[in-house]
Amino acid sequence: MTNCYIKPRDEALTSDDLATCQNVLDLLKAAFGLADDDEEVSRSAAIIIELYRQGVHDEEQLKTLVFATRGKI
Repeated sequence: MTNCYIKPRDEALTSDDLATCQNVLDLLKAAFGLADDDEEVSRSAAIIIELYRQGVHDEEQLKTLVFATRGKI
């Protein structure tokens, strides 16, 4: 039997976690006038989730970091 440790980064996101990420994504879409099917929305969602998994859980911090990747602070 092997001992397998799950890193916090690999744990499933809860509905509260996803709600936080969705709020930030909604702000981004509104600020840049992006449609749901825009490819940039998918990339931004991936960035938001990755940052969240790395420990950035504050919506304002997430927003600032994601907006910085888009060149708007």
